Amino acid sequence: MEHPIKILIVEDNVIIADDMQSMLEEIGYEVVDNVIVYEQAIEVLKNNHVDLVLIDIILASDKTGIDLGKHIRQNYNIPFIFVTSNSDKATVENAKTVKPDGYLVKPFEQQDLYTSIEIALSNFNYSKKESSTDIAGSGGDSFTSNSVLKDSIFVKKQHLYYRIQFGDIQFIKADNVYLEVNTVDKKFLVRSPLKDYLEKLPKNKFYRAHKSYIVNVDHIDAINSKDIMINNTLIPISKDFKEFIISSMNS
Repeated sequence: MEHPIKILIVEDNVIIADDMQSMLEEIGYEVVDNVIVYEQAIEVLKNNHVDLVLIDIILASDKTGIDLGKHIRQNYNIPFIFVTSNSDKATVENAKTVKPDGYLVKPFEQQDLYTSIEIALSNFNYSKKESSTDIAGSGGDSFTSNSVLKDSIFVKKQHLYYRIQFGDIQFIKADNVYLEVNTVDKKFLVRSPLKDYLEKLPKNKFYRAHKSYIVNVDHIDAINSKDIMINNTLIPISKDFKEFIISSMNS
């Protein structure tokens, strides 16, 4: 199953919040909710699937966006971006203490919002993040090829980023500079070397069956001496992979 990325907006200026929601929906993201205070945000996070949160630092409540950032860090494995009209040193220093995945200064354009979200999702992984210099140094293509969550990966198709469960990926075929990611009913094109993509996938399911193919072993339907079959597609296999599969079948 693929889903557009789900975003929660926490912003107490209703006009800005509505504007952000329109920008996000135009890009192809899904806005889960649009709330104005800390307490509402906590409720939404508790009851909904959220992939990323956009948080105004100053909220119409005693609890600030920084408090919310702290709550997210302690309770959820998701990235968040601070949105603020204050870019003074004290605010930035204070915001940095909760390690946001991005920082947007108002007013901003749709492109700024898109880029911030793209980079935040791309850099966010579920282990301890690398130093924040990674965020600044990301190229525009990184999101397309390697935005990984713990049970799924984001893949771009037209202007939407789809979330694909690892289990739904059947095989990946290298074709020049592109990879063709095949699920049961769809194909996605990704710009990435095959070797790099393999590193993002679970080691116990995905193997390089051939110099041009990665396969999900759960989807193998048949095997002979030179090929395997997945969903009626014949995929060539290397000698090593054949030995590996046969020994796995016998163990």
